[in-house]
Amino acid sequence: MKKGLIIALVVIGVIVLLGVGACQFYAGNYNSMVSRAEAVDAQWAQVENQYQRRYDLIPNLVETVKGYASHESEVLTQVTEARSRAGGVINVSADVLNDPQAFQRFQAAQAELSGALQRLLAVAENYPDLKANENFLALQDQLEGTENRIAVERRRFNETVQGYNSFIRQFPRMFIANMAGFTPKAYFASEPGAQNAPRVTFQ
Repeated sequence: MKKGLIIALVVIGVIVLLGVGACQFYAGNYNSMVSRAEAVDAQWAQVENQYQRRYDLIPNLVETVKGYASHESEVLTQVTEARSRAGGVINVSADVLNDPQAFQRFQAAQAELSGALQRLLAVAENYPDLKANENFLALQDQLEGTENRIAVERRRFNETVQGYNSFIRQFPRMFIANMAGFTPKAYFASEPGAQNAPRVTFQ
């Protein structure tokens, strides 16, 4: 009788210990996933900040160029329209990271704006007075700095996402991730020529 009771107590003890261990394992990994997901969202906010900074520079840049090259209406219109399209997807929630199509639209709008800006700055090459304008030079420097910060924040974002994605895909964490609704986040894809910093300076 006593022997049977002891065995039953040992079995119950083992079950309790296993249950506590499983709970601790689940809770620890769940909390780590939450922390990593929050880190991704925080880094996303940094990316958005830099895109917003560029977005805010454009009206002054366009007005300055227009003052010297008003007949370059096609390029000025392209920049204005690209800015308008990009503006609709700059301040989007971090939920876009869970929607590959929405994330792709965000990237496409920003890439279109980058291309339009490069065409606008190339136009300035034909206007020596514009290239010498102090306001234009200051805006050009700010834009160059912003483009570099965008590249840095995008790289940091991808590194943060890689850490998160790797963590939730590892065995056996993948089961916890699936149960708790943690899904892989999207990466920024390289754009053509992305390995080279955008050149917005003139000789």
